[in-house]
Amino acid sequence: MDQWTRREDKRLLTGSGRYVADIDVPGCLDAVFVRSPVGHGTLREMDCAAARAVPGVVGAWSAADFTDLPACAQSAAGLQDLPPVPYALLAKLSTEESVAGREWPALVKDRVRFAGEAVAVVLGEDRYRAEDGAAEIDFRIDPLPAVVTPSAAADDRVRLFDGLSNVAFEGDAGRPVEESTWREAAVVVEGRYRQQLLMPTPMECRTILAVPEGDRLTVWSGHQMPHRLRCELAALLGLPTDRLRVVVPDTGGAFGSKSASFPEFVVVAFLAMRLKRPVRWIEDRLESMAVATRGRGQDQRVRLAADGEGRLLAYELTVDADVGAYPHLGVGLPMQTAWMAPGPYATPEVHATVRSVLTNTMLTYPYRGAGRPEAAIALERAMDDLARRLNTDPAELRRRNFIPPEDFPYETPTGRRYDSGNYAAALDLALETVGYDEWRAEQARRRADPDALPLGIGLSCYVERSGGEPGGLHEFGSIEVDEDGTIIVRCGAASSGQGHETVFPALVAETLGVEGRRVRLVEGDTDELAEGLGSFASRSAQVAGAMLQHASQLLIDEARDRAARLWQVPVEEVEWSHGALHHGPAATDVAELAKATGTLRVEDRFESGMAFPFGAHVAVAEVDPELGTVRLLRVVAVDDCGVALNPTLVHGQAFGSAVQGIGQALYEGIPYDDAGTPMLANGLLDYLVPTFTEIPPLEVKDTCTPSPSTPLGAKGAGESGCIGTPGAVVNAVVDALQVADPALLQMPLTPDVVWRAARAPKFEEAR
Repeated sequence: MDQWTRREDKRLLTGSGRYVADIDVPGCLDAVFVRSPVGHGTLREMDCAAARAVPGVVGAWSAADFTDLPACAQSAAGLQDLPPVPYALLAKLSTEESVAGREWPALVKDRVRFAGEAVAVVLGEDRYRAEDGAAEIDFRIDPLPAVVTPSAAADDRVRLFDGLSNVAFEGDAGRPVEESTWREAAVVVEGRYRQQLLMPTPMECRTILAVPEGDRLTVWSGHQMPHRLRCELAALLGLPTDRLRVVVPDTGGAFGSKSASFPEFVVVAFLAMRLKRPVRWIEDRLESMAVATRGRGQDQRVRLAADGEGRLLAYELTVDADVGAYPHLGVGLPMQTAWMAPGPYATPEVHATVRSVLTNTMLTYPYRGAGRPEAAIALERAMDDLARRLNTDPAELRRRNFIPPEDFPYETPTGRRYDSGNYAAALDLALETVGYDEWRAEQARRRADPDALPLGIGLSCYVERSGGEPGGLHEFGSIEVDEDGTIIVRCGAASSGQGHETVFPALVAETLGVEGRRVRLVEGDTDELAEGLGSFASRSAQVAGAMLQHASQLLIDEARDRAARLWQVPVEEVEWSHGALHHGPAATDVAELAKATGTLRVEDRFESGMAFPFGAHVAVAEVDPELGTVRLLRVVAVDDCGVALNPTLVHGQAFGSAVQGIGQALYEGIPYDDAGTPMLANGLLDYLVPTFTEIPPLEVKDTCTPSPSTPLGAKGAGESGCIGTPGAVVNAVVDALQVADPALLQMPLTPDVVWRAARAPKFEEAR
């Protein structure tokens, strides 16, 4: 078997995977949380007595029953020993100023701030008995007015925290555009766009199992950052970190939604310690739809200026970002949108301003793309609007403004330093693959035929950031050679479906020149490695992969040094080849060396640089104005992630993320009523994710522009489709309908939205 063939597949596809819900611990109790049905209100009454009387219920508690239950998010003063965070601003935002007075309680004490917030917890001998107990909890909440969009919440007429503004953070990137630039520009286009709230919807919802073992607590959780989870829980529970172990077993997807600690985690761990019994919480799908993390959620205003030749002069982006009811990990996230505002274009003046606004919704967290889709969609919609105003082909407008390859590394006006890129090559390949000229000819034919359904072609070019922010661009790992010849690779990351079990051992085997079957990966266990950052921001290959290549070279150096001492020869005369050491006629396998000199082990922390993947996506859409339906006839995604370590896995991730991008454009969104309640009572019948039936002919291709920021030349690959595809799909529908006001088409493009837009004035009529 080829060493790059996926090792995980047989186990996962045959049902032999081991997830948290599969772990059987004797005496384990199941936790069920009682949740608020309203989005905003005052908790007036709470009675758990009837629940405690239910057979099989071990206990039922509200916040009033605990004096020492910690809040989930507290001030930075209590969390100073945490490892670096994935977003540089989080450390700045998690200050007394932003969090004090706005702590996220593990259980509601007096005020509910989003529908589904936990007001009580019930433990049962099994899930059924715990559910029976939860049904007996008696409580009353007096409703308060709710605000569910950032624009509505920003005026502070309804405050989530008395005496404190709903605006939790304000920031900007770049410098304000000179007013003369707007006045003197040949064309200025403006737009307002809504990035709706989305659910990451992994196959496995959130999970935690806390098992007391003597004076230690072992926590099992499907999580992206085990070492961070350990540090956060230890700090919140008042434990030394060496008394808390976090283990990540098989994890059924995450997409960013499993990157932090949650109130439920705090309660479960707290009760396991209090009762000295194992406690677990397995979030079900309806519960997840009510209270799992949200993604996106931005109200955007844009202005884009160009001269008469279509050269961009200035771009302005204003964002009101929905970060949910409490300031937490998502508060700094909108700055990713601001920093990436320029996209792939050489625009002289760019200014982006953001406000992170609290609303009566579940918290917004990083979701596949994490701020970069929001930037790309806004800019690419404005680019197509500009092309219409200039009567210019949208592909030609983009080519005219791309940052040329010879200008890299390129400093953007918002402070990013792009490492490498050839944006025109990606666009050209996308246009060639889709058959752009042929589709434009078909579009012209249909526009001349009053009975033909409208057809549109949409483009979207993007640049994203991968690897993380400064301070979070490192990973820790080790490589050990046992006497039996097994090579054990330990990595601080944790896979949630990226294929680490395949890629990392294959990379080490290739670097060492040994057979892949000799290499075994150990990750997702804080007892196995002193530190680690985890898996987020498309960093697995770029950062963790580079670390393992670096550690492999350290192992070679250590083995040569030991062999030189063993043979009493200069180290420069010892050669490494295919897992063996050579000096003239003398030779020994590295396993024999380990037998002779003791276990061979190296470990190190390695820091990579930031990388900026890019791509060009094209969508062809047919629209039925009478039904409001959109049929995607063709989608092409061309992405450049530098050097792909395993092209098959990269292709799969690009395909999957493009499907998620289609979901945002056409289907997915969380509607709220005026009371702040999400209208998703029927589960996935109300929240529509694309299925096999909705996937159009989708072709994924790539170009390769290696990154100089990492020794592997790899850039992040996992988020491309969520960034590039939505803008292409929306632009295709706008192009088909030729509406004068593109802002009428806001995602998701449901039949109702499309039907109404089809009856609005056309662009040619407005001219």
